Formats: sequence, structure tokens, C-alpha cells
Amino acid sequence: MNKGLKRLLIGRPLKNEEIQGEKFGVLWGLPILSSDAISSVAYAGQEILLVLLPIAGFLAFKYMAYISLAIIVLLGILTLSYRQTIDCYPNGGGAYVVAKENIGLIAGVTAGSSLCISYILTVAVSIASGVQQIVSAFPVLKPYTSYLCVLVIILMTLGNLRGIKESAKLFSLPTYFFIFSILLMLVVGVIKIFAGYKPEPLVLDESSFQPVTLFLILSAFTNGCAALTGVEAVSNSVPNFKAPSTKNAKAVLALLSTLVLIVFGGTSIIVNYYPINPEKGAMLVQIAQMIFGRNIFFYTITVLSFAILVLAANTAYFGFPNLISVMAREGYVPRQLSMRGDRLSFSNGIISLSAIAALLILIFNANVTRLIGLYAIGVFISFTLSQAGMFFRWIKNKGDNWVVKAAINGFGAFVTFVIVIVIAITKFTMGAWIVVIVIPVMIFLMLKVKTHYMALHKQLKISPEELKDVSIPRDVYTNRVIVPIASINRASIRALRYARTISDNVVAFNVSIDEEQGKKVREKYNMLDTDIPLIVKYSPFRRVVEPLLMFIESAEYDYQKGDIITVILPQFVVKRWWNNALHNHTRAIIERQLIRHKHIVICTMPLQMKDDDRVLKSHKYK
Repeated sequence: MNKGLKRLLIGRPLKNEEIQGEKFGVLWGLPILSSDAISSVAYAGQEILLVLLPIAGFLAFKYMAYISLAIIVLLGILTLSYRQTIDCYPNGGGAYVVAKENIGLIAGVTAGSSLCISYILTVAVSIASGVQQIVSAFPVLKPYTSYLCVLVIILMTLGNLRGIKESAKLFSLPTYFFIFSILLMLVVGVIKIFAGYKPEPLVLDESSFQPVTLFLILSAFTNGCAALTGVEAVSNSVPNFKAPSTKNAKAVLALLSTLVLIVFGGTSIIVNYYPINPEKGAMLVQIAQMIFGRNIFFYTITVLSFAILVLAANTAYFGFPNLISVMAREGYVPRQLSMRGDRLSFSNGIISLSAIAALLILIFNANVTRLIGLYAIGVFISFTLSQAGMFFRWIKNKGDNWVVKAAINGFGAFVTFVIVIVIAITKFTMGAWIVVIVIPVMIFLMLKVKTHYMALHKQLKISPEELKDVSIPRDVYTNRVIVPIASINRASIRALRYARTISDNVVAFNVSIDEEQGKKVREKYNMLDTDIPLIVKYSPFRRVVEPLLMFIESAEYDYQKGDIITVILPQFVVKRWWNNALHNHTRAIIERQLIRHKHIVICTMPLQMKDDDRVLKSHKYK
């Protein structure tokens, strides 16, 4: 990316010492880390009704209230559990660290894989649902839903690459406005009910009504469990809080749960008095229209519903990079994901999250219902392993009130495990099978990455005792230099001059695709005032590296075991980035193949080119 454009979009680089200024307190932490759970009211209730309404009719609204109550009870259990996780693991990592330390490596990697999937799907589901709110109010935009989602992901990526402090400023206020607007809607809705207001009756096709089965209730329940996503994000992000970090994190977790109780519970009850048809658009938008009519409050809630759902993805933009950085430091994912970018955010993790989420949205055509089928199972696997890990921790280490704490975590693990089974059964044909396959694949890949890093460390490590016996004499290697040249030009001549400074044994090497070309190169080379020999090889199959390696191993070159061959590759560096697409990059191909040979050292000799327009202005062409 152009440096000036990068500074404009992302901002100036921050020093390592400025990391403390990038941490947040309760005021900014609440909207950032609670937006996922709070936003669930915009689609969790709607997804419950999508399952129940066609079968149960108006009874669906009554069942929805009971299902929402069960979800809120489960939220309370998870809140108590994650408060204990925050106290015991203040360095972040959440379910991954808890499961790995208390159950075992496979359990930890499984929890990490599940959390990664849930964060990716948080972005996909939240943004797809957010765009759905806008499309519900402005149907003309429906054909462009997927493209609008990708555009929002790009904007979210840029916002988060600007760093924690900047993204908090950008994304926090809409969350507070959304909470206030929903509370206002609930209050006005209740006032209108007591005033005797009766909305327009909902017309349903009674011919499709059937007896409500346990399977149907469980299926609706699993859809509504999307409301619990985001609870674990606080425990993953404890290091991002200002000191005292654990106290601030627990305060945010408590406020988050309280808001979900009020907002999710309130909308689940009020929808009984303002019945909606989820197939005709977003639930909140329909309720707002019945309560306010199509006035400024209706459009405000529509816009804020879109905003909060988009910002729900921001929870994942904090949770995923922090989690993946912990896993990267321990060697289970590429180490690049543990590196902070210019603005002290884990930029590689942010970009990876955005790319995968955008791909999912395009594959599933931004369909929220299909994406949720993938969504909940990963979340609840991590819930189960986290609480099981905490249960085993209390059993092993005990401590103050350990029996009560173990009982909370044990019961929570049992309940969430049952929900995992239910989700796997009820959502299997809706996409849960994909996650069931993907998680084992991710575990296998993570273990392979760990194996690679361990093997690499073992091969590179040298003990203090071995260091004492190591000497680096000046004549340990004989350095022989080869300079591959395609033609005689300023870049190749510069490389030959440099070769002379590091060795007396230098050879220029040319590969020609026909004998006529080789003859021309030799004739021009003979004009140089040099005693460096030129070797020209004919390559009828247009290969470059094979003739070079054959020459090194031939009797003609007289290579001796123990000699080091330095291959100096001339390279011209163009001024404009797009100029690179106009050149064949033979140097990179040669380097990629030669680097496999341990007795060959590769050296690049750059020659910087001037700007095209500047060069042409200094020369007169007829």
C-alpha cells in the first residue's frame, strides 16, 4: 500500500510505549465488547419465530417468551463462569487457555478452533443481519446485499487497523444510542399497550399449523442461543483493559449481562403485544413501525439496528486477534499473527478475520439463517470446554468456596454440552455438519504447525555448552561467486563489480534460449575490461536454474565439497509499484529454487531505476 495512503487510512505509527494509551476502561470497553451480545436482539428473537410461527401460529410468541427466559438463565450461568475465568486467567486467551491447562492439549486446541470459527461467523452473521435491517427498510437494495456486506467489512477492517483507541471512538457511541433507543421503544410500547392500543392483526396461513414437538422447541431454542455469543469476548480481552484490568473486565461482563437481560427479555415479551411476521423483514424494524409509525424514531431505530449489528462484528475484531495472538505465541498458528501493526493492533489477525468472513458472506449469499446454522455450535463447544476446564481446576486446586465454584462450572458445562448435542442434531442439515468437519481439520493443521515450530527450534537450538566449543575462523569456507546475467547492462555490471569485492573466484553465467542470443551476449561481454570469465549455456527448453545447477556440479566448475557458492542476482528496482507487473521476475524464480541448496548463498544486487517521465524528459528522442 502506498505510504501516504496508508497514513491517511490508518494513521501514524505508534511506539511500543504507547500501548498503555490504547487500553480502555469500562466506559469504552462496554460498547466494544458487549455489542455482539446486545445486538442479538435484532436477529436471535427473529430466528426463534422463523422456526415456530409457521407451525405454532400465535402460540409461537408465547413459546418465544419461555425460550428467551431459558436463554437468559443460561446467560446468568455463563456470566458467573466467565467472572471466575477472568480472575484466574488475567492474561487473556479465554476458553483456549482454560481448556489447555486443565483438560489437555487437544481440548485447548479444540476450544481455540471453535472460538476462531465463532468469531469469524460473528462478523459474517452480524454484518449480514445488519445489512438486512437496511434492506428491510429499503427493498431496492436487496440485489446488492452481499456487496454491501463486503463493503461494510472493508470499512470495519480499516477502522480496527487504526488501533484500539481509535476504533473505540469510532464504534462506541452508536452502541449507546442503540441501547437508549431500544429502551425508549420498549417504554413507549408498554405505554401504548396500557393506553389500549391494538396493532393491526397479523394474518397467518392456518393450514400449515401443526402440533408443537420437542424437536421444534429445541430447534427454536438453538436459534435463540445466538443471543449468548460475545459473552466470552470479555475474558479473551482482559489485557486490553486499563489497570486494574480484572476488575474493569468483570464490571463490563456484569453490565453486559444486565443489558442483555433487559433488551433481549424486553423485546421477547413485547413482541406478544406487537406480533410480527419474521419473513416480511427484520423484527426490530417491524416492531418500531407499529410503535412509532414511519417517523423519525422508526428510521432512527432502523439505522441504529444496522449500526449495532455491524458493531457486533467489532466484538470479534477485538476477541479474534487477541485469541489468535496467544495461540501464535504458543506456536499453534503462524507466528505472524502474534505481531502488532503500526497502530499496535494485531493487524494480521484483523485482516485474516475480514478476508475469511467476506468469503463466507459471498458463499452463503449473506443469508443469516444459513450462517447461524454454522454459528452456534462453535460458540457452545468453546463454552463447554471453558467451563469443564474451570471445573477441573477447582477440583484440582480447590481454594476458597471451591465447591460452589465447581458446582457452577460443572452445571454450566453439562448444560452447554447438551446444547452442543442439540445444535448438532437440529442444525446438522443446515450447515452444522460443515463445522463438525472443519474443527477436526483445524485441530490437525494447528498440531502440524506446532510440530513444525518444535522441529525447527530443535534444529536451530544450540546449548551454552556447545557455544563454548564453537569458533568462527576466517578461512572456514572457500567463497566462489557466480553472477547470472541475462544481458550486459548497468545492473549486471554493478553485480560483477560487487562480486570482485567478496571473492577472487568469480564467474559470469548466461543461459540463452538459442545460440544466436548467446553469441550476442558474448560479443558484448568481450568489450568489457575484465578478466572474469563468462560461461554461456544453451537451454532449448527455456529453463534457467537447471543449467546453473548442472554447471556447479560439473567437472568444468571444479566445485569442491565444503565450498560455498554465492550467487549474486542482479535486480533493477522500478519506481512505481504497478511497474512490477510488467516484468517477469526471473530473479525471484531463481532464488526460490536455489534456496533449497544449503551450500548456495543467494545475494540480491539492486539497482534503483528513476521515474519514467523524468528519464524521458532528460533524453530527446526523434
